[in-house]
Amino acid sequence: MNIATYAAHRQDFPAARLRADFPILQRSVRGHPLAYLDNAATTQKPQAVIDSESAYYREINANIHRGVHWLSEQATLAHENARERVREFINARETAEIMFVRGTTEAINLVAQSYGRANLGPGDEILITGLEHHSNIVPWQLLCQQTGAVLKVAEIDDTGTVRMEQFERLLGERTRLVAVAHVSNALGTINPVREMIDLAHARGVPVLVDGAQAVAHTPVDVQALGCDFYAFSGHKLYAPTGIGVLYGRRALLEAMPPWQGGGDMIRTVSFQGSTWNDLPHKFEAGTPHIAGAIGLGAAITYMQQVGVHNVAAYEHELLDYGTQLLTQIPGLRMIGTAQNKAGILSFVVDGLHAHDLGTVLDSQGVAIRAGHHCAMPVMEYFGVPATARASLALYNTREDLDRLAQALHQAVEMFC
Repeated sequence: MNIATYAAHRQDFPAARLRADFPILQRSVRGHPLAYLDNAATTQKPQAVIDSESAYYREINANIHRGVHWLSEQATLAHENARERVREFINARETAEIMFVRGTTEAINLVAQSYGRANLGPGDEILITGLEHHSNIVPWQLLCQQTGAVLKVAEIDDTGTVRMEQFERLLGERTRLVAVAHVSNALGTINPVREMIDLAHARGVPVLVDGAQAVAHTPVDVQALGCDFYAFSGHKLYAPTGIGVLYGRRALLEAMPPWQGGGDMIRTVSFQGSTWNDLPHKFEAGTPHIAGAIGLGAAITYMQQVGVHNVAAYEHELLDYGTQLLTQIPGLRMIGTAQNKAGILSFVVDGLHAHDLGTVLDSQGVAIRAGHHCAMPVMEYFGVPATARASLALYNTREDLDRLAQALHQAVEMFC
C-alpha cells in the first residue's frame, strides 16, 4: 500500500460525521462514551447495513434460485446483486468466481478440502508464514494428516516481517500450494503478497490469500494481485456475521470437486449418482445466508461511498498518531513494528498481563482485545502469552486514541 498517494485525502476525512452512521457508537459503556478499538475482531455496523438486512426479512423473505413466486424472484435478485457488488469490489472477472461462505475460515477449509485433497499427496508441501491466524494454519495441518503432505513455514523477524529470503528458499520442487495472510491480525504487518504470488507462480504454484484483515482497510484487486484464491469475512467489513467470500480463478474452480453436498449445488440427482451445478453454485450447498449476503452488499456500497483509498490514508494517519502516544507510556513495548503496517497497535506493558489491561480499559469505556488473537505461534515467537491489541476502523478518531492512552497511563500508575 503506497500511503503517500492517498495523502490528499487525510485532513478532511469525515470520521466524526461517519460515526453517526453507526448506532452502537452513540451508546455509553460503564458510564463512559464507547471508544471501540476491537475492529480486527469485528467491526460495528452502519444503519444502512442494519436496514438492508431488516428489509429483507420484512419485505421479501423467501428462499432463492428455485422459487417461481414474486418473493423468491426478488430475494434471488437481491442476493445475486450482492454477488455482483462483491465482484466489483475486488475486481474479479465474473460473478462465477465469487462464492458466498460463512467467512474466511470456511473459505480456507473449502480450498483445503476440495483443491487440497484432490491435488496433494505424500511428500507434497504447503507453504505458509509465521504470521498466520489459526484459520490459515489448522486447515492445512488437517490436510497434511489426510494426505501425507508437509507444512512448511517461512519465519518472521523481530519486527514481525516475513523473512522473504527464507520464503523464496522454501518454494521448492514439492511445493503445491502457498497460503498467506494479506495483513496480520495480531501485528498489522502488511505482507508483500504481490511479490509472494509472483515468486510462487514462477514455480507454477497457486496462492491463496487470507484477506480477512485487508478488505476493510486497503483496496483489493484480485486480478492485479494475480492470486488464485482470496478469502474474506463480511463481519470485518461492516457487514453481518456469518457471511464471507471465497474468490477463485474459474479454471481452478471448474476442476475442483464439491466440498459439501445438498440442495442447489446439484444439476441432477439419482440413486446411481449426481451431477453438479454451474459455478458458483457448485460450492454453495443448501440455503445460504441470504440476508447476510444482502447486508454484505450494503456494506460494500457504504465502503465505496466513503472510498477505500480515503479509509486507508486516514487509518494510517491514526496509526502514526496512536503509535506516538503509546510509545510514551512507561514500560509499554510495541509488538509488531514492521515498516509496512495496517491499523493495529499490539503491545505489552511490563508487570501487567494483557487481560488485566483490557479489564482496566473496559472500566473506562475503551474496548480493546487482549489475548493471543488466534495467532499463538506469533505470541510464542515474541515470548509473550498475550498482547493487548487496539485495532482501527474508519469511525475511530484521535479522541479514541487519546482515551486509550489516558486509560493506559492510569493502569500503569495503578499497578506498577
